[in-house]
Amino acid sequence: MKPEPSARRGRYPLRLRRRPVPWDRQRPSWREARPAVITAALKRAQARPSGNWYVVGATRDVGGGRPLSRTVAGREVVVWRNAEGGLVAGPGVCPHLGAPLADSPVRCGTLVCHWHGLALDGAPFVGWEPLPVHDDGVLVWVRLDDVGGEEPTPAPLVPVRPAVSDAVSAVYVGVGVCEPEDVVANRLDPWHGAWFHPYSFVDLTVVGAPGRADADGDGRASGPGGDVRASGPGGDDGASDDGFAVDVSFKVAGRLVVPVRAVFTAPEPRTVVMHITKGEGRGSVVETHATPLGPDELGRPRTAVVEAVVAASDRPGFAVARRAAPLLRPLMRAAAGRLWRDDLAYAERRWALRSTGRFPG
Repeated sequence: MKPEPSARRGRYPLRLRRRPVPWDRQRPSWREARPAVITAALKRAQARPSGNWYVVGATRDVGGGRPLSRTVAGREVVVWRNAEGGLVAGPGVCPHLGAPLADSPVRCGTLVCHWHGLALDGAPFVGWEPLPVHDDGVLVWVRLDDVGGEEPTPAPLVPVRPAVSDAVSAVYVGVGVCEPEDVVANRLDPWHGAWFHPYSFVDLTVVGAPGRADADGDGRASGPGGDVRASGPGGDDGASDDGFAVDVSFKVAGRLVVPVRAVFTAPEPRTVVMHITKGEGRGSVVETHATPLGPDELGRPRTAVVEAVVAASDRPGFAVARRAAPLLRPLMRAAAGRLWRDDLAYAERRWALRSTGRFPG
């Protein structure tokens, strides 16, 4: 006996779109994407504590013969592993004569300055103090108290994610001429997905959005089916009181799609997390971290987008994907890069308008 269609749908993640809607005939989202709603969500994110922690890069990029380096708000930072494999972080300027330690090799867990051979093993040296550092298994964070200016915390706020051993993870890094708030604002606008990224997303509907009380006093978000309030954890839409819940289909090829429900939240000022709460890959997350770098040669701000994709699935076949992770990671980074090619243009445009007082929001 053949299985019922509903049973077949439960076995396979792909769906066939019955009535594809042309890009220019899909339902406009601009009325729902109210600037006041997005701005209110951004302000709530900016008001949350970060503990002065900044994402530097991927855990996998720390090791070998060179340190991981990043400029954070104008501060040069280097991260490497000591002889025991533990993380060490500190200023990227040699205390002797200012050499860039980012260009210096690591030998047996010691960073050796390539100008004059000064060796740093992670212990304090005259003019050089180690920085607090945290490895969450996917990303590396450093704490810069003089940059953040907040009450420091022992560790960063790491979003809930699948166990690394049960998932496939990849980290994409891109740089744009903008500030962290422009990156966060982009991610807190889920309405642009199917319009701005039609190659990846179709049939997008925002089914729950928070903060309308900040915009129009009623505390509710207008959705295609009427007013919908984003519920708390465990609610029907999977959103929190401060999450944007979205029903969307990821394009695979032609009419083949993977429908999911995704919830976007901002747990701290420079981070937006997308949780898959229903559909294929439930529990998977995409974390977008915005790290300020410092001005470019024209004095414009630069921000690094460090996006971690942590994919998981309860399907038996996912074990094969985990074994193929080294082959999948470049593909995952390429997919993220394609999206951020456009989204960084969005963030850069937002900053350009804000900096000249022309931003309509």
